[in-house]
Amino acid sequence: MTSELRVNTLKDASGNNSIATSFVAGGSAKAWINMNGTGTPAARDSFNVGSITDNGTGDQTVNYVNSFGTVNYAVTHYTAFQGTGQLHNNRITGSSNKATGSIRVATGFVNGTVGNIGAEDVAENNYANWGNLA
Repeated sequence: MTSELRVNTLKDASGNNSIATSFVAGGSAKAWINMNGTGTPAARDSFNVGSITDNGTGDQTVNYVNSFGTVNYAVTHYTAFQGTGQLHNNRITGSSNKATGSIRVATGFVNGTVGNIGAEDVAENNYANWGNLA
């Protein structure tokens, strides 16, 4: 037997700080990951992520447990390079392919001295996604 709880507003234990449940459901990240992208990519922590596919240097696919309803979900990326001696480089991250069940992401650097863009495995990649699940 399944149960259903229907509420319009949530409050803290003191009965203060109310928030509409629609705001909580609509505004919560539906998938996120903090992963090590060097060597064999591995999740440090995640939510709604089933696996990571290593497609090559600076190229991984994050696969969701529960797919999004459309490819029109929002994505936020943060990439942190943990190293020395490359102060002239700017780290970059981007998505080359967004699907309902996965997102393919690329990491690398822009060399400010010569303007080249190079793929690079990065020690810390963070991705968070918002949208409606299927």
